[in-house]
Amino acid sequence: MEISFARSHQSTLGVEWEIALVDGTTGDLVPRGRETFEAVLEAHPAWGTDGDHPHLTGEFLLNTVELVTGVCRDVAHSTEQLSTMLDEIRKVTDPQGLEVFAAGTHPFARWQDQQVTDKQRYHKLVDRAQYWGRQMVIYGVHVHVGLDSRAKALPVLDGLLTYYPHLLALSANSPFWAGEDTGYASQRSMIFQQLSTAGLPYHFPSWDAYEQCITDMIATGIIEEMSEARWDVRPVPRLGTDEVRFCDGLSTLWEVGALTALTQCLAESISRDVEAGRPPARLKPWHIQENKWRAARYGLDAEVITDPRNIERDLREDLTALLDRLEPVAAQLGCSRELADVERILQEGAGYQRQRAVARAHDGDLHAVALDIVRRTREND
Repeated sequence: MEISFARSHQSTLGVEWEIALVDGTTGDLVPRGRETFEAVLEAHPAWGTDGDHPHLTGEFLLNTVELVTGVCRDVAHSTEQLSTMLDEIRKVTDPQGLEVFAAGTHPFARWQDQQVTDKQRYHKLVDRAQYWGRQMVIYGVHVHVGLDSRAKALPVLDGLLTYYPHLLALSANSPFWAGEDTGYASQRSMIFQQLSTAGLPYHFPSWDAYEQCITDMIATGIIEEMSEARWDVRPVPRLGTDEVRFCDGLSTLWEVGALTALTQCLAESISRDVEAGRPPARLKPWHIQENKWRAARYGLDAEVITDPRNIERDLREDLTALLDRLEPVAAQLGCSRELADVERILQEGAGYQRQRAVARAHDGDLHAVALDIVRRTREND
């Protein structure tokens, strides 16, 4: 199977932000996503008919709305689009007493109570994955970064995997699950990898190897088409991008901007190295897998493997050094302000830390946690 790779303008962006709808008083999930985005699309029909990339759409569960930007020249452009869509959603939800909830998981909702969107592909997923498929009450942020050459797609993917724990720890925002503290910073990442087509990507030494993998997966019925390979980082050939899919749902727009900026700067820096004949040193598969687990478990307090020679480093220290190295890249891409917000996350705490702090302050009341997330999303605090 030959897979062509569309050529994009280098380091252009596309961002997807999955949000849920909750009762404004209780903070509990409500299955009102479809009627909400359909009401918005009545006022903005172009958002639903922009080629095959609608800007507002549903997701696996009826409580979810997905906000999808167009192709953006920079981070500010992407957050402006998301902000506009969020404002339009609130025009529908505010009069109904509904609120927007944005995190990796909901702190107390039961997966057994959630309604699946009535689409064939979602019913097939549940039928195949059974218990694990039904548990997908999870929300994420996906970032596409444009590449101007197919030759960069796999080396940039390899390079991004080195920084998997950095991005996951900063975005980690799902410590609670069905009313329990899991002990993890990112329960979402542990849940999602249970799907057979999700989790860490395989290593592809060449584009031919990637094509063979997709061919084999389709031939053996693992997937029916390419987009069903839901790896944590993957090429998206029809868009000409690499897509980072593993970040937890973020509660504020400024955090979405911060993680988008870091992803864009990393991809651009790696791309420049590839152009200069310096392909990134790839961590060993067992290093990458261990780093994912450490970041999911310990968040920003993780110690991560940073080099194929088994060198380990405190994640916070490595992030600080990384931000210094990427600042010239950010200045050229026009996202210095958003990249600086990564430091704000380090100083003020990531979402999982905020959630636990609210729970402690309210004697373990997770309704207070859900409503604090609602407030933060509304105030962009």
